[in-house]
Amino acid sequence: MPSTIIPDSRNSSASSRQASTTFTGTVWQDPVYADAGPTININHVMFTPGARTYWHTHENGQLLRVLAGAGWVCDKGGEPRRLGVGDTVWCSPGTTHWHGGDDGTFMLHLAVSHGKTTWHEEVSQEEYAKKK
Repeated sequence: MPSTIIPDSRNSSASSRQASTTFTGTVWQDPVYADAGPTININHVMFTPGARTYWHTHENGQLLRVLAGAGWVCDKGGEPRRLGVGDTVWCSPGTTHWHGGDDGTFMLHLAVSHGKTTWHEEVSQEEYAKKK
């Protein structure tokens, strides 16, 4: 199968949209690529300070690449880990996790989600505050 050039992937004609139902705080998403099915979705995601995803899992995993700012990622039952520009994270298939911005800075990351995403409960302020 030949490679596919994704139209307008550098200057997306798709509009940014504010994410709300599965995020705490203000988060903006710019779609880069969405497969016809639930195979792969690629988004630029901008978290305002303190904003974060709900707990969630990805059927076939998720790759995150921090492009600007700083933030956090945390697996269920684990300790939050700090992220900075250039960090790349692989969230293994079925791993329940959250990610988001730090208290004092925005975070922009590229999110490559493989397979179906299942959303869970909101990350509580107490859970978010466990970051060091």
